[in-house]
Amino acid sequence: MDAQQVTELATIGKSVVVKGELSGSEDLYIDGHVEGSIDLHNSSLTVGPNGDVKANISAKAIVIQGKVDGSLTASDRLDLRKSAIVTGDLTTQRISIEEGAFLKGKIDLQKEAGKGAASK
Repeated sequence: MDAQQVTELATIGKSVVVKGELSGSEDLYIDGHVEGSIDLHNSSLTVGPNGDVKANISAKAIVIQGKVDGSLTASDRLDLRKSAIVTGDLTTQRISIEEGAFLKGKIDLQKEAGKGAASK
């Protein structure tokens, strides 16, 4: 098995409650309750369907299936699935919102870094 193809994934289960600052360099899956701040600059965050997060989140990619209250900043992509309930402002380069997702806040779409307009 090639070690480079194995992606590390940390998990916070349904019965786990975390209060404080979370940071790391591996992907994180939250299905429990988190309050505070989450900082995963080069990794992705998934909030599962049972996840309840009250935090400002910063990550490379964010997928929301549960409930989030706080601002979300994704340097690459942000996905709100149909079961998502988000209260807060979103900042990202790319976004996907499934029908049925709830969002109360503003969306700020950023231009991709390093890509200027090409003239012909």
